[in-house]
Amino acid sequence: MSIRRLPVYILLDTSGSMRGEPIHSVNAGLQSMFSALRQDPYALETVHLSIITFDVEAREYLPLTPLDAIRLDDIRAPDSGATFLGAALELLIRCVDRDVRKSTPDSRGDWRPLLFVMTDGSPSDLHTFRQTIPEIRRRDFGSIVACAAGPKARQDYLRELTAQVIALDTLDAAAFAGFFKWVSASVAVGSGHAGTGDADALPPLPSEIQL
Repeated sequence: MSIRRLPVYILLDTSGSMRGEPIHSVNAGLQSMFSALRQDPYALETVHLSIITFDVEAREYLPLTPLDAIRLDDIRAPDSGATFLGAALELLIRCVDRDVRKSTPDSRGDWRPLLFVMTDGSPSDLHTFRQTIPEIRRRDFGSIVACAAGPKARQDYLRELTAQVIALDTLDAAAFAGFFKWVSASVAVGSGHAGTGDADALPPLPSEIQL
């Protein structure tokens, strides 16, 4: 009998404004998140992670992969460019439809997936972004958390996607480290709660992050 997986999708803004210290901090935060999750036996058994990056286009940077098999090169940001979050959500829908195993009369499917979205701006493709939101809702994510990173991130758009929007005031290494540490704790809780998506089960936020 196959293990029921907890699929976790992370959408990362790699537009031009993330170039320099912000993207370096994101890379460091991701590596520490992987390390922390690998220390958790239940997460190691159930969690599968996927990363989608978005700037002038959306890319499946890491297909859905078991924790112990993840090997990542540093994510890069271009010199300049748009923030096609709508295109990233369209790609996410295709990935979820392809990857997440549904229950059948003979076997239990995966747990409800978790989604984390991080951006330091607003969607350049706002029409596409808004068109994809009903489709995202139909995919029945266990939890959707959006992170508005820095002063230019538009929380009002992110609230159209999810009620769970958190804010980083700055784009420095400490803020990103705190965010990814919290994401790893949330994923570990999700694996312990077996993807029930109980929002009340999310761990408390570190001091540099506001809800």
